Amino acid sequence: MEQNFMELPAVIGRYLLTIQVTDVLDIAIMAFVMYKVLILVQSTKAASLLKGLFVFLAALVVSYLLHLNGINYIMSKMVEWGVLALIILFQPEIRRVLEQMGSRRFIAFFTHTESGNTLEQTIGQTVLACTEMSQSRTGALIVFEREMLLDDMVRSGTVLDAAVSSELLKNIFFVKAPMHDGAVIIRGGRVLGAGCMLPLSKNVNLSRDLGMRHRAGIGMSENSDAVVVIVSEETGSISVAIGGMLKRHLKPETLENLLRNELLPQEEPGADKQKFQLTSLLRTKKNGGADDEQ
Repeated sequence: MEQNFMELPAVIGRYLLTIQVTDVLDIAIMAFVMYKVLILVQSTKAASLLKGLFVFLAALVVSYLLHLNGINYIMSKMVEWGVLALIILFQPEIRRVLEQMGSRRFIAFFTHTESGNTLEQTIGQTVLACTEMSQSRTGALIVFEREMLLDDMVRSGTVLDAAVSSELLKNIFFVKAPMHDGAVIIRGGRVLGAGCMLPLSKNVNLSRDLGMRHRAGIGMSENSDAVVVIVSEETGSISVAIGGMLKRHLKPETLENLLRNELLPQEEPGADKQKFQLTSLLRTKKNGGADDEQ
């Protein structure tokens, strides 16, 4: 036993020598794809379906080990149709992946990065629209999608694909517009759907002066990681719901800062400090050069 343990480093060394660069690349690509697939599944309702699939496979293994022939036979037959069943169950996710692979946003699917300029413009236009709708007391419900996909909510309304602008948002929530009672869902800086129905909050401790629009916004934030902006039709006040919590009576500048903190990627403090030091250094050198010339 001790001799085998002593030979273990040599065996591992010989095995590592057989590994080629293509093997490392192959493993890295498979690991990266699996990681992205797991993130996609985790960010949707497919996570619960995947857990059910694991329970089914575990039951199949147990029935085989315990020689439960009847149950094992039935479950084995179900496995034969499992691939087709998975395609049907995961049809929305598979369709979304294929659509992204055929679009210009294919790279964005793998890198999971979004244009900061687009998001900044989206936030600016949203704040402008909410400010004007607050003054005119026009009710609004705007959902900013984050990691968790909201495809089910989008399908409950009218599917769109338009750039975010204050004019578009005001037209959607105009009191006589057909989609003004629903919610607008924004994904990646674009209006994905309008007139969408949201789940109402089940929190019995909410204030009674909150209407259906606020309860729907809070309910959406309870069931996802989305950021929901609400404009009251009665008072014109602006609120934001995040994680089941409602922040009310926000000023436009407070709304803009909150959306920036929640939606824009935050830079590391070290990067900001390094950038500041580099700027100061260049400025010092420039001033020193000017003094030398004098």
